[in-house]
Amino acid sequence: MKRLDRHDRHLVRLTLNGEPVEGYAEPRLLLTDFLRYEIGATGTHVGCEHGICGACTIRIDGKAVRSCLMLAIQVDGAEIQTIEGLAELDGSFGELQQAFHENFALQCGFCTPGFLMSLSEYLEKYPDPTREEIKIALSGNLCRCTGYHEIINASLDAAKALREKKEEAA
Repeated sequence: MKRLDRHDRHLVRLTLNGEPVEGYAEPRLLLTDFLRYEIGATGTHVGCEHGICGACTIRIDGKAVRSCLMLAIQVDGAEIQTIEGLAELDGSFGELQQAFHENFALQCGFCTPGFLMSLSEYLEKYPDPTREEIKIALSGNLCRCTGYHEIINASLDAAKALREKKEEAA
């Protein structure tokens, strides 16, 4: 089998969490692997590699997507947000992360980035969700540890914190 060299790879330029980055990708390289191993954004986790578990969820141009179902070359020129982009500028937790921390909404933490990225898009669109709406919104993310009760509580607390932050800013 012929090994691909740099000339067989494509330059991929994107904005990652507000910063311009670039790297090289073979045509068949999954976006998850590109982010983790080429760019160094290791907060994006690789779970099932079939788009079922949601652990690899990131936001591309504002939309939550499964990065294991995309090729790196598909995001050339895109704006991407990963779990690292949810933190405050000083590195402290953002509202979503803080709510998960305070509600003990993670145990092993493997699924957490995907939940937070899915939730970040949802709460922008629907800032005052009910418990049932949160359950539906996060139904595409799987967790083996928590039983979801804490995740739902954290999601509701995060929604409240985000609403209060928006009201303060206005």
